[in-house]
Amino acid sequence: MDLHVSLDGRRDLTAQIYLQVRAAILDGLLRPGEALPPTRELAAALQVSRNTANAAYEKLAAEGFLTSRVGVGTFVSDLPFRGSREPEARPSPLRPRPMWDDMPDPPDLSAGTLEFDFRPGMPDATRFPFPTWRALLANQLRGSGTALGMYGEPMGHAGLRAAIARHVGVSRAVRATAADVMVTAGVQQAVDLVARVVLAPGDVVAMEDPGYPPVKRLFQAMGVRLVGVPVDAQGLVVDELPESARLVYLSPSHQFPLGHALSLSRRLALLEWAERVDAVVLEDDYDSEFRWTGRPVEPLHALDRTGRVVYVSSFSKVLLPTLRVGFCVAPPPLHSALRKAKHLADWHSSSPVQGALAEFIENGLLAAHLRRMRRVYRTRRDRMSMAFDQDFADHLEPITSATGLHLTAYLRSDVPGEDAAVTARAASLGVALHTMALCGVDRVPRQGFVFGYGLVATEALDEGLARMRRAFA
Repeated sequence: MDLHVSLDGRRDLTAQIYLQVRAAILDGLLRPGEALPPTRELAAALQVSRNTANAAYEKLAAEGFLTSRVGVGTFVSDLPFRGSREPEARPSPLRPRPMWDDMPDPPDLSAGTLEFDFRPGMPDATRFPFPTWRALLANQLRGSGTALGMYGEPMGHAGLRAAIARHVGVSRAVRATAADVMVTAGVQQAVDLVARVVLAPGDVVAMEDPGYPPVKRLFQAMGVRLVGVPVDAQGLVVDELPESARLVYLSPSHQFPLGHALSLSRRLALLEWAERVDAVVLEDDYDSEFRWTGRPVEPLHALDRTGRVVYVSSFSKVLLPTLRVGFCVAPPPLHSALRKAKHLADWHSSSPVQGALAEFIENGLLAAHLRRMRRVYRTRRDRMSMAFDQDFADHLEPITSATGLHLTAYLRSDVPGEDAAVTARAASLGVALHTMALCGVDRVPRQGFVFGYGLVATEALDEGLARMRRAFA
C-alpha cells in the first residue's frame, strides 16, 4: 500500500522516516507480512535520496521491524511484541448541535443479536434467491467498462425506473411514468429528499402519532416543527391536522405501528385538506405487497387528482434491506428539484445493483418471489395470531390488521413500565421485542408491542413464542 510519511524541513530525514514507519507498525496500522513500497518509489514520493530511504529501512530491519526478500520486496516482520495501540484521541472544541445529544442511538438491526428476533421491519433473508441475484449482478459487472467507470443519472437507472413504474402501476394502481420515478437509498432517503425540496426551516410537518420512529427523528434533525396527529381504528384523524402544516407524512395502507388502513372517507378528506391548505401528502407504502384479508386498499396516489401526493416505497421488505433501494413517485413540478437534491446527497444509487434489480423485476422474478414469500409469511402470521388468541389472551389485546409483516398488540396491564420489564425478561430468554413506546411522537402511546415475523424461521416460531410467553409471567 502507499506509505504516508511527513517530513519536517531538512532535519535528519532518515530518522523521520524511521520513526514514522516504526510508529505505524507498533500502532497496528502496518500489519505483519504487509509489503512496504520499494525504496526507489518511497524516495521519489518523498523527494529524498534513495540512500536516505535505504538507511531508514536498514535500521528498521536491524531492529526486527522489517524483513527483506531479495527480488521480492520489503515486508513488516511478524513481531511478537507488536501492539495494537489505538492512536490517542486529540482534544477538539467541535460540538454537534444540541438536538443531536437528545437523539437516540440508531437501533442495532443486524440479525442474530438474539436467538428469536421479533422486531418489525425485516424480511427473511434466508429465502432470498441469492444464486439468481449473483448471476444478475455479475452480468451487470461484465458490462461495458466505460459505462461502469462513469457516474450515473441522479434520478436512477432508466431500466429500473421504467420497471418500477410498471410494477406499481400493475400491483398498486399507481399512475406513473418512468420520468416520475426517482431511485433512492431506501424510503428514508426518499422522505429526506422530498422534505428538503418542499420544506423550509421552521415549517410545520404533521405525522401519525404513534408513528414510524426513523422518520420522526429525520424531521426533528431537519429543524422543522413536528406535530403528532392521533390515529384511531380508521387511521389518521384528519380533523386533527394543523392548518399550518406544509407536509403530512403517513402510511395509509398499513399504518405503522398500529396496522390500521385509512378509511376511504378519511382518504378523501385528507386530499381535500391538502388542497385547501396547500400541503404535500407524503404516502409511505412500505409493505402493502403482503395482504392477508379483505380487498386491496387503493393508495392515496391513485385517488389524487390535483398532484398533491408523493408516493414512496422500497424493496427492503420484499427483498433485502441491504440492497438499500427505494423510490419515490413525484409529480412533474418536483422532478428537477429532486434530481438536484439526489445529486447533492450522493450523486446516484449503485448502477450495477439498479441494473440487476431492473432485470429481476422485468424477468418476473420479483413477482415469483413475492408469491413464495406470501405463503411463508401467511403461515407465520396465522400461527402468531392463534398464539396471541390462545396463549397470550390474559396479557395481550391484539389489534386487527389485514396487511404487512408485523402484528401489534396492547398490554392488558396498566402497570407503568410493564412493557420495559417484559422486554428485559424476554431478552434474558433470547427474545428481542419492539415496544410501542418507541413510536410516540407528541404523546406517550398505550403500552404494547410491535411483533415482526420476518426474522423468526417458521420451524422456530413455536419455540420463540413459548419463550416469549414466559417473559409475560
